[in-house]
Amino acid sequence: MKLVYFAWVRERVGKTDEDVEVPEGIGTVVDLVRWLKSRGDEYEYAFENEGVVRAAIDHVHAKPEASIAGAREIAFFPPMTGG
Repeated sequence: MKLVYFAWVRERVGKTDEDVEVPEGIGTVVDLVRWLKSRGDEYEYAFENEGVVRAAIDHVHAKPEASIAGAREIAFFPPMTGG
């Protein structure tokens, strides 16, 4: 699965994207975020407030409880403001 990071999430993680093998049992966006946080301080920092970072599954905005089954790409980004 490809993970893509935008804006300050990218800066905190230290990479724009990566391909990962998601462990069995990781079924939702929130599960994925919690697993990522366990991978190192940079992920812990990027996702320190799980309610702030947004996700998109295959270019469609997704809620934290959304299933990631069959996803090819998951993007993480901070909240956006209009203007």
